[in-house]
Amino acid sequence: MTKERPEAKTALGRFLRRSQKNVFVAFFIDVLSVVGAALILSLLIKTFLLRSFFIPSGSMLETLQINDRIFVNELVPNVIAPERGDVVVFRDPGGWLGSLEPAKAKPIVEQGVEFFLSAFGLIAPDSSQHLVKRIVGKPGDHVVCCSLSEKLTINGVEITEPYLSPGSKPSTKQFDVIIPADSYWMMGDNRGNSEDSRFHGDLPNKGFVNKKFIVGRAFVVSWPQTHWKWLDNYPDVFKSVPNN
Repeated sequence: MTKERPEAKTALGRFLRRSQKNVFVAFFIDVLSVVGAALILSLLIKTFLLRSFFIPSGSMLETLQINDRIFVNELVPNVIAPERGDVVVFRDPGGWLGSLEPAKAKPIVEQGVEFFLSAFGLIAPDSSQHLVKRIVGKPGDHVVCCSLSEKLTINGVEITEPYLSPGSKPSTKQFDVIIPADSYWMMGDNRGNSEDSRFHGDLPNKGFVNKKFIVGRAFVVSWPQTHWKWLDNYPDVFKSVPNN
C-alpha cells in the first residue's frame, strides 16, 4: 500500500487551515459538501427506491392530467407484489408504442444538466418511453367485458370502477382473457382514449404485460402543487374478487 508523503499531508493541512480562516472559501466548501451529499443520496434513492415520471398523454384522465409528475415506488414488483387497482409505470413490452424515432444526440452540456436534474427527480427525460396504466387483472385472473349491466367481471364478480373518467364505459371493445403467470392486464382510466391491453391482442405478448417490464407503482402526484394527491388503488373495488 502506498503511503501518503508527509509533505503532502502538511500541504493539505495548510490549505485546510487557510480555508477555515477564509469565511467565503469555507462557505463554498460547505455548499459543495451539502450539494454533493444530496446528489449522492438522490442517486441512491432513484436507483433503488423512487423514480419520477411525467404523464405525456390523456389515457389516465381524470386520475392523472397531462404533464403531471408522479413518483414511482420501485420496490414494486420485485419486493412488493403488484395488486389489482395499482397505477403502474412499465416499459413497452413490445409494440405498444409503435416504432419510436431514434433519439437525437444532445450536446454534452445538455446531457449533463438533464442527468443532474433527473437525479433530483425534477425532470424525467425518458417518460415518453414508458406507459402508465392501472392493473385490472393479475396472474390467473379471468377478466371479461362486458356483463349485461355493462361492467367488467373478474373471476365471475362484477366490479364498479369509480376511477373511470366521467362518462367512460368500462370498454366499448369486448374481450375475454385469462391472464398468464407473471403477467398483468393493464387499462387506462380514460377508457375511450387509452391504447391499453385491449388493443394489443395481435402482438406476441397478446396484450399482457409481464412482470419484468414493470418499473414500479405510482403512489403520488408530485407536481404541479394544485394536483398533489396520493394515488389510490381502490382496494374496496376488488375486495370481493376471489383469487384463481
